[in-house]
Amino acid sequence: MDEKINEKRKESVFWIETSRILPNPFQPRREFDEGALKDLAESIREYGVLQPVVVTRKESQTANGRVVEYELLAGERRLRASKLIGLHQIPVIIREQTSDKVKLELAIVENVQREDLNPLEKARAFKQLIDQFGMLQREIAEKIGKSREVVANTLRLLTLPQEMQTAVAEGKITEGHTRPLLMLTDHPDDQKNLYQNILTNSLSVREAERAARSIATERARASLDPETKSLQQKLENALGTRVHIDKKGPKGKISIEFFSEEELISISDKIVPPAALTA
Repeated sequence: MDEKINEKRKESVFWIETSRILPNPFQPRREFDEGALKDLAESIREYGVLQPVVVTRKESQTANGRVVEYELLAGERRLRASKLIGLHQIPVIIREQTSDKVKLELAIVENVQREDLNPLEKARAFKQLIDQFGMLQREIAEKIGKSREVVANTLRLLTLPQEMQTAVAEGKITEGHTRPLLMLTDHPDDQKNLYQNILTNSLSVREAERAARSIATERARASLDPETKSLQQKLENALGTRVHIDKKGPKGKISIEFFSEEELISISDKIVPPAALTA
């Protein structure tokens, strides 16, 4: 019974002064569309805040006594729009004190569900969860309701040159355009030329992919014989990642790309299944 009362209390809605609500320090979103924010503000002016924001209580001791403030967990657009039209109070749900990891998770999940994060913001947020909190790509995928491959592909955006990352964040090129650009990671001059071609000639994603495949094919023809190229393609299909074969006469080396510890383990398991190690 007490448990149900406590749970109900957690979900109770309170009215809190907007001036006492601090932003979420782990908010991954850096860009806010001013026009959309004004539209939301006008909607709130007419209908009010229909969905409470989520906060956690913060207490601190000052020379003048104890100060109680609230840190935002979810609902930054609603808070910003409310402040834009001068609302002094908004409805909130107060959650128990929570960890920095959970604060970041909540902010990411909310923004991803609403499609509010641009691809680079998502990539940086995923990387922070991995680097700072030791999460696996699989765990992040479960949190946001996407596949591990989606998370891995989003993280790969961070391997692009800064100029191209900025273009994605600013909407000059789409996330789809990054796939052909990433195909040319090992050939920076070709990658830059394709990027400029996309901008100058407004290439569609399909056109950019055709151009990247053409470049990659020409490179492969110049460096690999047909039999070796076929072997390289088979390895890529089997391992689910990029494979490079460098031949110098009868000798050479094979390079296999991976983008996380988890992906390395997955590739290793495909090469040497765990059952074979215990046999």
